[in-house]
Amino acid sequence: MLLKKKTALSFFISASIIAILVGFEYANFIKIRNEIHLLEVTDTIRSESLQLRRHEKNYFLYPLKAEEESAAVYRRIGVLKSILSGHIPEENTGRFPRLKSSIQEYEQRFKKIQGSVRDLSSEFESIKDSYKDYAKFFPIIELTFLEHPIVGAEFLEKVFVLPPGHRLVAGLKDLDSEINLLRKNGEDIINTSQEMDKVARGSVDHTISISQMAMVVFFSLFLVIGIGTLFVISRSVVDRLKFLTDVIEKTGKGGFSQVKVPAQEWGGDEVGVLIEEFKSMGKKLVQREDELHRKETELYQSRKLAAIGTLASGVAHELNNPLNNIYISVQRLVREIGDGYPMIIKESIDDILSQTIRVKRIVGDILEFARGRDLQAREVELNAVISRAYELLGGSVNLEKVSFSLDSDPGGVLISADPEQMERALVNLFQNAVDAMPDGGDLTVKVKSGKDRVELTVSDTGKGMSAETIEKIYDPFFTTKDKGTGLGLGIVFNIIKKHNGDILVRSQEGKGAGFMITLPKGKG
Repeated sequence: MLLKKKTALSFFISASIIAILVGFEYANFIKIRNEIHLLEVTDTIRSESLQLRRHEKNYFLYPLKAEEESAAVYRRIGVLKSILSGHIPEENTGRFPRLKSSIQEYEQRFKKIQGSVRDLSSEFESIKDSYKDYAKFFPIIELTFLEHPIVGAEFLEKVFVLPPGHRLVAGLKDLDSEINLLRKNGEDIINTSQEMDKVARGSVDHTISISQMAMVVFFSLFLVIGIGTLFVISRSVVDRLKFLTDVIEKTGKGGFSQVKVPAQEWGGDEVGVLIEEFKSMGKKLVQREDELHRKETELYQSRKLAAIGTLASGVAHELNNPLNNIYISVQRLVREIGDGYPMIIKESIDDILSQTIRVKRIVGDILEFARGRDLQAREVELNAVISRAYELLGGSVNLEKVSFSLDSDPGGVLISADPEQMERALVNLFQNAVDAMPDGGDLTVKVKSGKDRVELTVSDTGKGMSAETIEKIYDPFFTTKDKGTGLGLGIVFNIIKKHNGDILVRSQEGKGAGFMITLPKGKG
């Protein structure tokens, strides 16, 4: 999008934000007014419900004022019914439909209790003549009719010896049940009215908070988009051009680092397109530089190994003949002197033989490293090569504490390789892994088959290597072991390279090591 269109668009967005804010606040004002009206109504309902319960309580506590309190109860009921039928909007009455029915039920139950009280009073008057000896208890019983009817019933059963089925006893028990139901009904009315009041207050607070939040959000958007955009547009062009100039200058000096382009909300204009194109070019330059660096490192390593190999080959040839002579001479000496020589001489000769064999093995490794063998490549099954290499290692190393696992395709993976040399490389890698785990651990080999290449990973749970050590592991004669020639990984490197493969290592001290080998896939 052109910069001219961006400016017009930013003005239109700012004006739209203001219009939306005005419309939203007007609609919110109407809603707040309705919510406040509802809050006033619910507050009145809650107050009237509390007064209703107060008069109900007085009605049962003060029988002498029963008439006055019952009239007050009906007055409160009338007020509540009037509010529910004429003042609450229909959309709000739907929230608590049970309130109206609860009030009607309460009114009916209160009328029923009043009727029961009148009937029980008449019945009690009719039995007074039969129990004149208990006349002094009559006022007490009459006073407990409303407050504790169940107590009156029990008193009549025990003192007056009225049967449980007597109309007065049964009536008092029914009255007690009705009073309990009335009180529960009253609690429902209070709870519902309080719930209505709570919801109404919450609705008002929520609506007001939404209005406040909308004002803050929309005003902030206006500032950011309306005013800030003009500044951003003008500055973004200058800043991006300056940024691009700096990057081009660094690139001209040979600094092919990847271009980190700032976030471009306006990247569709001419400057944005230019930066994106330069970014793409920068990525390609970085990739090419990385590839050149990798090739240069490999070439340097190969040349270094070749130079050292040439020197080592000459030295090994010069050492080989004297070692053979020493070995043969010691064997002849043993045959000549027989068994009649002192123990110290026997131990010395045995030591000479063992050390000569050890040096011959080292010389053999040097010759192997220096010359190698011609590659006899053919299609081989990689899983079988790995298993064979581990078996060969087991013939010379104790593997009881090592847990070996092979994760590969059970159907097999074909590669183009010299099986003997590949076994030699794997044996060296396994040997290093076992040496790194003197107390035992896990030796894991994973094989992942791709379209044209096979990735083989050998990892252990040993002591790992530092970054400084990793840089030198392929150097001939470099070793961190107490014993060893330092040629094992150099031989592995040469074998993998002869197979047109790659080898990488990843390791941290104390967290094991992993060698990743990539090899050409077989044609089968």
